[in-house]
Amino acid sequence: MRSPLPALLAAMALIAGCSTAPVQAPKPPAAAAAVPATAVPVVPADDNLNAVVWSQNAIEHDLIYLQTYRNAQMQLLGALKDTRWDALTRDDRVTPAAGLKPAVVLDVDETALDNSPYQARLIKSGGEYNEADWAAWCQQEAARALPGAVAFTQFAAKHGIAVIFVSNRAKDLDRVTLDNLRKVGFPVSGSDAFLGLGTFVEGCEQIGTEKGCRRQLISRKYRVLMQIGDQIGDFADVIANNAAGREQAVADYLSWFGTRWFMLPNPTYGGWEPALFNNDWTLPREERRRQKENALRLQ
Repeated sequence: MRSPLPALLAAMALIAGCSTAPVQAPKPPAAAAAVPATAVPVVPADDNLNAVVWSQNAIEHDLIYLQTYRNAQMQLLGALKDTRWDALTRDDRVTPAAGLKPAVVLDVDETALDNSPYQARLIKSGGEYNEADWAAWCQQEAARALPGAVAFTQFAAKHGIAVIFVSNRAKDLDRVTLDNLRKVGFPVSGSDAFLGLGTFVEGCEQIGTEKGCRRQLISRKYRVLMQIGDQIGDFADVIANNAAGREQAVADYLSWFGTRWFMLPNPTYGGWEPALFNNDWTLPREERRRQKENALRLQ
């Protein structure tokens, strides 16, 4: 009988050889070809985003306008009957009001007409206000009426009260502004119904875009029952556009708000903003933002 030893030794050697053979790892899958990312323009963050989104989407915004105009309308006939009632300051009243025709005076932008789409375009593009783009927007005559404004002015006109719009739009925008106002239902009639920035007032020196001269012109023919606007300058001239100057402009007339004067909200733009950086629009955007941040109160 043959010894099993040689066969056993051979089998052991074969097993040992198999156990020491190198094991090759599987090849990794071929890398997918890199897909170039589509270039997307980077639009910088805009301080105005929340303000414009609120103006366009918050029901609270519309309700503030509605309640303001309704409150004014509820008091309008009482003001008409009170022959001593006048809503012009001492500086703006150059002719005694007794016996004059009654009128209400309204600002246009963000008081009667809603220009938030223009502000939204600036946010989307990353741009800032400029006269060319603003004029292009105005020329579209696409601004909608703000809530309550048309009803209030139509009520006034129905009761024999003149409706006068005082605007700081450039003179070459007078026609398109009047067309826009009429399109959305505002009563606009007569040569006194619209006083734009180019209005010349004899005997009164125009200071920047202040409306004092135009209010004085109105005072020569009308007893003003109410003024409605979204800026302090819609009611009284602001001589120094800083915190103290703005307070001083209305200090003597605080009791008039809600009765003769009606202020509407505008968080998107206005004299309040440049007052925070010394009215210097030549400053870089980042520096203006820094100075506005400095105005934040933490307590």
